[in-house]
Amino acid sequence: MTDSSLAPNLTAPQQKPRPLTLFLEMLRSETAHDPQRMARALRGLRAYQEATRTPPPEPMPAVAGRRGACLRDYGGPGAPVLFIPSLINPPNILDLSAERSLLRWLAAQGHHVLLLDWGHASRERRELSVGGHVEEIVLPLLQSVGEKPVLAGYCLGGTMAVAAASLAPVRGLATMAAPWRFAAYPETARAMLAALWTGARTETRRLGVLPMEVLQCAFWNLDPSRTIAKFEAFADFAPDSREARDFVMLEDWANDGPPLPAAAAREIFEGFFEQDRPGREQWSVGGAGIDPATLSCPQLHLVSRADRIVPEAACVPTGERLVLDRGHVGMVVGSRARALLWEPLHRWVSQLRTS
Repeated sequence: MTDSSLAPNLTAPQQKPRPLTLFLEMLRSETAHDPQRMARALRGLRAYQEATRTPPPEPMPAVAGRRGACLRDYGGPGAPVLFIPSLINPPNILDLSAERSLLRWLAAQGHHVLLLDWGHASRERRELSVGGHVEEIVLPLLQSVGEKPVLAGYCLGGTMAVAAASLAPVRGLATMAAPWRFAAYPETARAMLAALWTGARTETRRLGVLPMEVLQCAFWNLDPSRTIAKFEAFADFAPDSREARDFVMLEDWANDGPPLPAAAAREIFEGFFEQDRPGREQWSVGGAGIDPATLSCPQLHLVSRADRIVPEAACVPTGERLVLDRGHVGMVVGSRARALLWEPLHRWVSQLRTS
């Protein structure tokens, strides 16, 4: 993770303005009969583009690397807890700011916190599926830790953490909003994703990567009205308020990220959303079938009934479950994230045996 990875896609002059084009197309569609809503949303968009950015935390030192990814060490005297973020969007959602960093807070509680930073090597890893990333990157980096860690995965990183815990010894497995039963997604969402993939598949094969713009379109189309509404609301935020700063940080994160390797994109759209291989116990990594029900380590799965990105019914179905009432991002960095997710995760990890 570098400083340049945190620059907002909507405003970066060195990037093609496709996310902005997609947003404006959606804005016209959603507010065609309400010019006042359109005007408010455009004011919010301009305020977002012109907002002052708070410098992000300095990246922590890398202690091991593999195929463009690395482990970043957040310190802490206790047993290791290794966090696996999603392949989609940067990992800094777990280390957003001094006040909103799950990783730094856990390290301050005495855990030895490590973060798998995927880096920006999408083109060099174009032949790696999601499972290939587990086999070629996660497992070797896990071995470099030197002792059995607790694995903690967020979103697709949680899906990958299940696979890693199936293939290597760990003290425990925690996931946060991790999809597993993809057939539990609404049919409208799966149909929309299938249509997006049909339109992007040929270009993805040619480029070797799936452009971030396609993924952004997928997220926006899950709830386009809400996407427009949040920019309407931002138009009325005081520029120097905490809520305005938080909005800008989160939007910068959501609009950023490297393209997705072609093989990983294909597995997500075809193997996961179309065929539901994990949910049907048909997903294998390195020739081994992956089924969370067969894991012998303790499991904790933090899910949310208010999550539009990963519905509660789609999450990992085994082990201990803690159900929250916050959105996909809010559960990790929202105003109540510490009480609702950080502290329960800390308590759960603390009670695991270190042997």
